[in-house]
Amino acid sequence: MTLPGTSPRHPADPPGTARAEERQHFARSEPPPFELPPSELPPFYCPIEPAIHPEVDEVERRSVDWIDRLGFCRTPAERAWVLGSNSAEFYARFAPEADVERLWLAACWVYWGFAIDDARCDEGTLSTDPAAFSTMAGRVQRALEIPGPRRFDDPYAAAIHDLGERFRACATPVQVRRFQQAHRAWLAGVQWQVGNRSRGHMPALDDYVTMRLHSAGGEPTYAMLEIANGAEVPAREMDSPAVCALTEMAILVAALDNDRHSLAKEAGRHQAEQNIFAVLMRQDGTPPARAAQDAVALRDRVLRRFLDLRERVLPRASGELRRYLTDLGHGIRGNIEWGLRVPRYLSLGSATAGPGEVTPPERIPWAEHPLDTSDEPPPLPSLTWWWDDLAF
Repeated sequence: MTLPGTSPRHPADPPGTARAEERQHFARSEPPPFELPPSELPPFYCPIEPAIHPEVDEVERRSVDWIDRLGFCRTPAERAWVLGSNSAEFYARFAPEADVERLWLAACWVYWGFAIDDARCDEGTLSTDPAAFSTMAGRVQRALEIPGPRRFDDPYAAAIHDLGERFRACATPVQVRRFQQAHRAWLAGVQWQVGNRSRGHMPALDDYVTMRLHSAGGEPTYAMLEIANGAEVPAREMDSPAVCALTEMAILVAALDNDRHSLAKEAGRHQAEQNIFAVLMRQDGTPPARAAQDAVALRDRVLRRFLDLRERVLPRASGELRRYLTDLGHGIRGNIEWGLRVPRYLSLGSATAGPGEVTPPERIPWAEHPLDTSDEPPPLPSLTWWWDDLAF
């Protein structure tokens, strides 16, 4: 499989052929909607065993109670879409051995994250106004960071402040600070995405994967693993190049999988202008079927590097780091299992009516082998360092 950006780009398409003319058409114009049915997308390669916390129902019960007490869902439809994210199941798959007293707090943040994503990141007036979004994001971030009882007029700020207080009560200062920094990076990534949308800009692939490392929300999601598990990874390990690379690789694999999961929802709400498929169709002039192959090839190459590097780090890792690295893998696998069943992505209900009935697939299409077997880094400057001889 030839990844986008390599040379020659399309050696099998000589000038003047119908295929070459088709590529020129896609390169000259805006990419058409990505309309491949799920059955024509490559299957998922993920040789990681699934796991889920046994008390997922209790986590969901506590989380829903928190959502209703904080009141940041303005309408019944908003509440239905937030609950339709199945965020308790989502995080129960990330941290299957976590302390339930901490796990439900992490699930609350995921519910909150999906709520603010729908209300202010992907939809609404702020989703196309970088300056206004920046002001809102700064206030929300500060609400998370300020300790002690405070009152906020913004219900989203009030809710994240409440979670910040709860994290400070059960986590170490280092764990809290790591989460706050990850949260700030997520908002910065969304700011980049909003800026692109406001000027109708389609990022190049290297810019896109860099943006997606932040805008997908993977950093705060994985940063909560230490809090949920009650296991602080020593700084000499967490800040090592190898563990930083493993964290970024896990984030990107899940982010690219989410690009696939959310295709139908985003197309129905006219939000699909920035995803891996649209980027490839615009940058390399590839039609949808080839864009799907190239996107999955990139994702599989990153996952193979993640699995290889993790196996080299685990034997020398502390118990806390082993728990963290194991749950990075649980997050990759759990994100797939969750994304193929969750009403948030499967339902085509309107934003004002809430999700409708969904029919999950009878079986998940798993691949026995990766679509890309190269051990070389992809031709993307922001990612190539993952293939260096990384210190640990």
